[in-house]
Amino acid sequence: MNGFYFGGDSASASSADDEDNLPYPEALPRSDFLVPNFDASDYLSTLADRHQTLEDLRTDLRERSQALSKELLDLVNVNYEQFLSLGSDLRGGEEKVEDVRVGLLGLKRGFEEVRSKIKAKGQDVDGLLGEKSQISKEISTARIMLELDATLEELEGNLMMGSVDRQTRDEVWSDSEDDEDDGEHGSDIAAGGASTRKLQRLVRDYCRVVRMARTAGQEKTFVAAQQQRIERIRGVLLLDLNTALKEANGADDSSRARLVKVMGIYREMDEAAEAVKVLNGSEFRG
Repeated sequence: MNGFYFGGDSASASSADDEDNLPYPEALPRSDFLVPNFDASDYLSTLADRHQTLEDLRTDLRERSQALSKELLDLVNVNYEQFLSLGSDLRGGEEKVEDVRVGLLGLKRGFEEVRSKIKAKGQDVDGLLGEKSQISKEISTARIMLELDATLEELEGNLMMGSVDRQTRDEVWSDSEDDEDDGEHGSDIAAGGASTRKLQRLVRDYCRVVRMARTAGQEKTFVAAQQQRIERIRGVLLLDLNTALKEANGADDSSRARLVKVMGIYREMDEAAEAVKVLNGSEFRG
């Protein structure tokens, strides 16, 4: 076995027993060979103080090289075996991929079916909502028509159309206003009779009838059938207003006040042009 040499010829003259008793150097650490940018010449120069023969160093490095080669071979063999096993594991993978693809296609078709059903349901709901809205409009129109008929009937009753003659109707209006006002607003009633406040209430009911007919739709069969009644009421109201306007022919303050009220009722009825005709056809002292 090779031993240490402590320099000079005196060391070579030592006995074999003395050499066997000298300590052997520690093995070169593996980490020395793993440093970045490892250089063999530089590394060997750092071993000048190592008490070991060159032959021993060569033997050590040779053994280390063989060990590294064996480790590398073992590593390659292990990786090769893993590579072969990977190939075995992948064998039949096409079928698995196809199974996954078929499953995904089935899932996609399922989603498409659900989406188409939801879309169809949404269209059904939209249709039902549209029908509900249309029915609500028709119900509202029907209510307006019922109110229109009731208001027309009430107007005809208040105007006493077809029941008594005009003179009797004027007397009834005057008496009813006298009862309501207890004689406090005599200026509202002309010598001929009709109260301007009574006329104003009737005209407002008439205007409400016109608005209801417009809202319900004048093209509706029921509304069109009521146009004759509406025109008759309009004619009666204009006749009463014309009479009231003529009866306001006076120079006193009460006549002027009544004239202003009657003109206001004409405007409210949107018949100002009719009032102008009456004024142009009469001689007024006011």
